[in-house]
Amino acid sequence: MTQTLDNPRIGWELVRSYLAVLQEGSLSGAARALDVTQPTVGRHVAALEQALGLALFTRSQQGLLPTEAALALRPHAEAMGHSAAALVRTASGHGDGVRGTVRVTASEVMGAEVLPPILARLQDVHPALRVELVLSNRVQDLLQREADIAIRMTEPRQDALVARRVGRVELGLHAHPRYLQAHGTPAALAELRHHRLIGFDTETPFVRAAQKAVPAWLRDHFAVRSDSDLAQLAFIRAGGGIGVCQTRLARRAPALVRLLPGEFALGLDTWVVMHEDLRASPRCKRAFDALVQGLQQYVDGEDAT
Repeated sequence: MTQTLDNPRIGWELVRSYLAVLQEGSLSGAARALDVTQPTVGRHVAALEQALGLALFTRSQQGLLPTEAALALRPHAEAMGHSAAALVRTASGHGDGVRGTVRVTASEVMGAEVLPPILARLQDVHPALRVELVLSNRVQDLLQREADIAIRMTEPRQDALVARRVGRVELGLHAHPRYLQAHGTPAALAELRHHRLIGFDTETPFVRAAQKAVPAWLRDHFAVRSDSDLAQLAFIRAGGGIGVCQTRLARRAPALVRLLPGEFALGLDTWVVMHEDLRASPRCKRAFDALVQGLQQYVDGEDAT
């Protein structure tokens, strides 16, 4: 296929179909995901290939395999998708009062355990507001409009972002009383080697910081390994062993026992962040203020419910 760009004005529907095939691995899967017919997806992909002068997929027994060109184009196509979604969210917010959709991203634990009561109260006050809550430990790109507002555990560096520090979330070692009754309570960090530990599967900067404080906090020592913070918390609550979790969450039922607080304590600075272009948006401004207030109460130990 020749490398000539026949149509520089490529419609979003063509790119959307190409992305769906990338994600689903087949025309039929992409059609189901987009709620269109399989021939429609096939026509869109063929039209995009013709417009770009590139082959994007090859057929195999496993389905459609992306070419190097298809993989190289993916981040640009995903940026188009984020922009298209942001356009819809912005349009939804026009009208009287606080209305429309606001997209919030946070880590798994913050999104599942901390934010729901804050966002529920926000919607009680503004019932026309819709919330999209993205739970991911990957830092979403606010400059690319992957989300409107982010809860981050590191200070943002980009000048185009509005950021408010709400405080420091404390982390500690915890276990369920049932586990401690069966296995004993460690009296020193060195004794952790003899316990059932719950920890990470993939090393991260946070994990490396934890390892400095707890030399035993190594992947090979873990009885349960997961990169999901929610899964780790669930195992701790189930009495599966000793793990790291937020001290505030540990006080909720079932109450967990904090271990060795004088020897192990980590703090994560917590920030609420949004793009500066959204300052004038009522939906984003109200959500930003509500998240700042609610998270400050959570960090200060006040009841968030």
